Amino acid sequence: MKSNLTPNMEDYLKTVHTLELQKGSVRIKDIASRMGISMPSASSAMKNLINQGFVCHPRYDLVKLTTEGLFLAEELERRFVIIKTFLSDILNVDSEIAEKDTCQIEHRISPETVKQMENFLKSKHQND
Repeated sequence: MKSNLTPNMEDYLKTVHTLELQKGSVRIKDIASRMGISMPSASSAMKNLINQGFVCHPRYDLVKLTTEGLFLAEELERRFVIIKTFLSDILNVDSEIAEKDTCQIEHRISPETVKQMENFLKSKHQND
């Protein structure tokens, strides 16, 4: 799966998803705080995601993922977990380094490579 979102917009989408899971509701200031950015920057990004159909944000209300946004956010998170697990469990990369590297790799890696990593992890788990 490769979205047409920029890496930055993918990060916003994942942040909304994480906040929804952790807090149950998401406000622009929550997004800005989590990402260490200004509220106008977060608001501008949400407008972009609204225009693409990934979030809804009625005026003065909570930010919510649409069905499409939830699907994509879950797929982005799944991809992140696969890559990080591969780096830390298979290549024995330190957890903190694996986290940082995954943040860089996840936006550039092909879906085919992620699938192969996932297949490798599954076969390794079955053989253990």
